[in-house]
Amino acid sequence: MIDRTLRIIITILAAVGGLMITDRVVPLMASVISEEFLKIGVFGITMTTILSFIFGGLLGGIVGFLVAPFLLKHLWHLTYWLELRLNKMPGYDVLAGVLGLAIGLIISNLLGSAFLPIPIVGKYVPLVLSVILGYLGVNVAIRKREEIFNMFSSLPTLPWINREGKERVKDNFKSDGMCQAKILDTSVIIDGRIADICRSGFIEGMLIIPTFVLEELQHIADSSDLLKRNRGRRGLDILNRMQKELALNVHIENRDFEDIAEVDSKLIKLGQLLQAKVITNDYNLNKVAELQGVSVLNINELSNAVKPVVLPGEEMVVHVVKDGKEFGQGVAYLDDGTMIVVDGGKKHIGETVGVLVTSVLQTAAGRMIFAKPKAVM
Repeated sequence: MIDRTLRIIITILAAVGGLMITDRVVPLMASVISEEFLKIGVFGITMTTILSFIFGGLLGGIVGFLVAPFLLKHLWHLTYWLELRLNKMPGYDVLAGVLGLAIGLIISNLLGSAFLPIPIVGKYVPLVLSVILGYLGVNVAIRKREEIFNMFSSLPTLPWINREGKERVKDNFKSDGMCQAKILDTSVIIDGRIADICRSGFIEGMLIIPTFVLEELQHIADSSDLLKRNRGRRGLDILNRMQKELALNVHIENRDFEDIAEVDSKLIKLGQLLQAKVITNDYNLNKVAELQGVSVLNINELSNAVKPVVLPGEEMVVHVVKDGKEFGQGVAYLDDGTMIVVDGGKKHIGETVGVLVTSVLQTAAGRMIFAKPKAVM
C-alpha cells in the first residue's frame, strides 16, 4: 500500500515537472511551429496548453510511473541503511549529531542569505552551504560529544544534569542492584571458560561486548590461517551460546574510539568511561589496565585460585605423557591442566605411575608441581 501511494505521488510530481518544462519549451518552438498554429483554440483552449498537457504532463507522468519502482527500491535501501547506522549509534551520539546538524543548518541559513543578491549562482549558494555545514556539524558534534555534554553538565542553571548527567551513562550499565558491569575482551571470549563461569553464577551484572571486539573476532574468523580461523569461529559460537542458551544480560556496546588504534587501549578507555571492569586472560592488558585505574578480572588468576592445594609429601597417580626440559624428566598433567614434572620420569613415558610431591611452584602462568616416582623415594 505504501509503495503504491508513493508511486502515485512520484507520477504526479513527474507530470507536474513535465508541465513546467513544456510550458517554457513550447513558446520557444514558435520558430519551428507557426505562432498562428499555437494560438488556435479548441473549446476555448489554445494549442499551447494542449501541447503542454500532451507532451509535458502525459509524457512526464508516464516516465514517472515507469521510473518510480527503481526510485522506490533505492529509497528503501537508503532508509534501511540509515536505520541500521542509527541503531548502531549510542543515544548520546544521535543526540549530539542532531544538535550539530541543527547548528550547521542555522549557520548556513545566516551565511546563505548574504549570497542571494549575487546573480545566477546566488540562489544555489545556500543549498551548497547547507550540505557542507550540516555535514560538518554532525561530524564535529559526534567527535566532541563528551566535551559538549561535560560543558552542559557544568552549567549551574541545569541542576538535573549536574546531579544525574555524569552518572547516567554509568547507571545504564548497572543491573541487579550495585553489580558493576564487565567488559569482555577478545582473548577471554576465544578462551571459552567465561561461558562456564557465567553458567555457575559467579559473575553477576551486565556483560558488555564492544563492537570493536566483535570486529576483531570476525577478522580472526575470516583469516586465511586455519588455526586463527577456528579460534575466531569458536569465539563467535561462544558469544552466541552466552546470549541465547545461558540467557545472560549481554549488551553490545556500539561506542568506538576512532582516534585509538589498539583494541586493548579502546577496552581501557571504555572501562574508564563506563566505570566497568575488564575480564581478560591477557597478562599485559591486565597490568596496563591496573596502571590506568581500571579494575581487571583475570580468568587465569581465577583458575589458579580454585586449583586444589597440593603439599609436599602427598601421593598421587599420574600418566607421564612426554619428556621434560631437563635430563631424565617426564611430564604429566592433572585434569585441570596443572603440569607435573616427574624427576626421573622419562623412562616411564606412556605409563601410569604413583609419585610423591617434592615441591610446588606458583608462577604467573600457573602452578607447577615437582614430583618423583615412589620407587625412587
